[in-house]
Amino acid sequence: MAVAVASGILRLIPSTRAVECGLPVPRCCSLRCSLFAAPIPSKIRLDSDSMLLILIFWISRYHSDAAITAPRAASPKTVEDGNSNETDTVPTPKVIIDQDSDPDATIVEITFGDRLGSLLDTMKSLKNLGLNVVKANVYLDSSGKHNKFAITRASTGRKVDDPELLEAIRLTIINNMLEYHPESSSQLAMGAAFGVEPPGQEVDVDIATHIDVYDDGPDRSLLVVETADYAGLLVDLVKIITDIDIAVQSGEFDTEGLLAKAKFHISYKGKPIIKPLQLVLSNSLRYFLRRPTTEEASF
Repeated sequence: MAVAVASGILRLIPSTRAVECGLPVPRCCSLRCSLFAAPIPSKIRLDSDSMLLILIFWISRYHSDAAITAPRAASPKTVEDGNSNETDTVPTPKVIIDQDSDPDATIVEITFGDRLGSLLDTMKSLKNLGLNVVKANVYLDSSGKHNKFAITRASTGRKVDDPELLEAIRLTIINNMLEYHPESSSQLAMGAAFGVEPPGQEVDVDIATHIDVYDDGPDRSLLVVETADYAGLLVDLVKIITDIDIAVQSGEFDTEGLLAKAKFHISYKGKPIIKPLQLVLSNSLRYFLRRPTTEEASF
């Protein structure tokens, strides 16, 4: 299409070459839908300023060698209200289950850089476990965006104290992260079984496992366990502790990438754990967490 100007009249002269939007066909874009929705008149009366602007626009459009970049389609897997940038370094996902900071509710905190949104699907999944999200808030710091939920049991209105339900909460959150943010699978232990990309390296359990017991006031002790994460770990830890008649009062369980970090406030008959019992507890946990796998063929 050519443009001719004479006596204040802008005349559009059809060309024998097929064009769309005033551009050669290979460079045509989505403008044609709006430009060609109605017939184009052969004459348009414009003032001199308008003619100059239109001429500059068409000349720059027609002669520009710059490529027009079409927006890329979103991944077929919808992210959960979040942002996913494949070119960035994948952040370390973190899931914290806190039983200490609120006496009336279990606090859950989820972090995955700045990629998480409002997590509506995660809250719906928690509701399906028989839980209520009574409070939610978001805050930002140098490590990213932190989503925090205060949850209670729908049947009682109280905080969650069942280890199996706490583990179900943790695994539900991780499962949703793997589903809506598949890039997280390379940073999570569960990604090996359920993710699109397994972790690039396997954690050495012997090196990663650390167990410490500290004094924590006149009537309890603090047990700190760090080890390689796996599904069911929280339940196993509580079972090992209670099997030797040690009471678990409260605590915090953190999933940080491929590792799990647990803090339990523990006591024995209402008193701190004495040194000999600390040794029994540490050895029991260490044996269970570091135990070698035995091939069936060796029997």
